[in-house]
Amino acid sequence: MMWDWTFTFEILPVLARAAIMTVEATALGFLIAATLGLVLASIRLAFPAAGVVVTVLVELIRSTPLLIQIFFLYFVLPKAGFVLDAFTAGVAAIGIHYAAYCSEVYRAGFENVPRGQWEASIALNLSPWNTFKDIILPQALPPVVPALGNYLIALFKETPLLSAIAVLELMQTAKNIGSETFRYTEPVTLVGVFFLVMSLVSAGMVRMLESWLQRR
Repeated sequence: MMWDWTFTFEILPVLARAAIMTVEATALGFLIAATLGLVLASIRLAFPAAGVVVTVLVELIRSTPLLIQIFFLYFVLPKAGFVLDAFTAGVAAIGIHYAAYCSEVYRAGFENVPRGQWEASIALNLSPWNTFKDIILPQALPPVVPALGNYLIALFKETPLLSAIAVLELMQTAKNIGSETFRYTEPVTLVGVFFLVMSLVSAGMVRMLESWLQRR
């Protein structure tokens, strides 16, 4: 099928609205992943006894497919009385899934801080919270920003899985347009271009953040 520019301009507004939902799902999912991942890594650092439970949880999440986790939150949890709409379930699943990976990134960052920093903080009579907040975290975060950025881009490219529970994100919208018009070339190509552009933009923003943290 030849490329139809008229059809392309007709579907652009529809795909643009779906792109907003994709970006929202990415932003909310990564916010959950980055925050929960830091919490999990901090628990393993502060409470070694609880670290075993966290380790098992992280490995369980990382060892099962994201699609299964999306289905679990959307179809299985309601049986236990926890009903989530499709968008919430999808974002929560993506966030929790990538939180497991982010926790390992944070853990590597914490382990990279010399043990002497902790000992010096104790000698200065700093509280554990102030030590973590003002000394350890500022040193641990900058080296792990590139790895977190990679997971942000990976999470962004996983959002088409939300179509499995009928979330009208970008890919699902393109499939709907194709099934209604029997033209897949334009919508699927536009979706591919959108993901490419947004991935490049995200990578650029991560590099800018990394440079800013290094200057500080």
